[in-house]
Amino acid sequence: MYPILFTASAVLPFKPFQQICLQASIMTFKTLDFECALITGGGGGIGLAIAQHFLTQGKKVIICGRTDSKLQEASRNALQNCPYYTLDTGDIEAIPAFIEKVTAEHPELDCLVNNAGVQRPLDVNQMKPEEFLDKADNEISINIRGPMHLAIGLLSHFKQKPGAVIMNVSSVLGFIPFSIINPVYNGTKAWLHFWSMNLRTQLAQGGHANIRVIEIAPPSVGTDLHRERADPDDNKKHKNPGALSVEEFMEELVQGWKEDRECIGAGMAEHVVQRWHKEFGPDYEKVAGKR
Repeated sequence: MYPILFTASAVLPFKPFQQICLQASIMTFKTLDFECALITGGGGGIGLAIAQHFLTQGKKVIICGRTDSKLQEASRNALQNCPYYTLDTGDIEAIPAFIEKVTAEHPELDCLVNNAGVQRPLDVNQMKPEEFLDKADNEISINIRGPMHLAIGLLSHFKQKPGAVIMNVSSVLGFIPFSIINPVYNGTKAWLHFWSMNLRTQLAQGGHANIRVIEIAPPSVGTDLHRERADPDDNKKHKNPGALSVEEFMEELVQGWKEDRECIGAGMAEHVVQRWHKEFGPDYEKVAGKR
């Protein structure tokens, strides 16, 4: 039992100074309070834009991805020669060694941005089963297993920090799968949405609410995500009026970070996110112990 601390207004249990500081950090740690971010798929698109923004805020940035030349170019030309690592997030066997290396070389790491992902047009009516399944399995490894193994693998490191952040980039298609041409992608993003919610709740229930779990749900954004489609530019504004440019998306994302929102949409995706949470959020909060 702690000794009693008498004050003018109350009688309070006295706790060790370190515990008081830890509790204060849990209560005050905000989304952008981290020091160093690891961004998967940081060589282009949304990942590169996030890395650039973090640098403007005085954060340290580490990027990783599958293509060394692309990472090198991004680091030199757009990211102030930030550190980079070649990693295929779908190769989960390589992740433990990667985590050991990156945390040893950058012990200040306290933010993971699970941004890397692929979107593939897959049609059961037009593809042979073996082709469909081969591409689908690889997509699942990159979009689900990679983010999960990275986040879980970094938890022990993050738990040693005053606070940490895990950002998972899902999609509006994880809420409403209206892009029927990519059914596996839609399913992987739905998984990422629900896993983010449950991971956040489990961490809080385990006394680790200082590890923030933030979901980012983009709409169609003008990147190279559609590179495997017949028309790789159908997510660009000149062909899709509902799409956002990367700059427009980042403007809304940054505002969401500043507001410390747990799930951040942009453009039409923000309306979908709000509708979903308005309808189902209260029920989830009840079982999660928030109400």
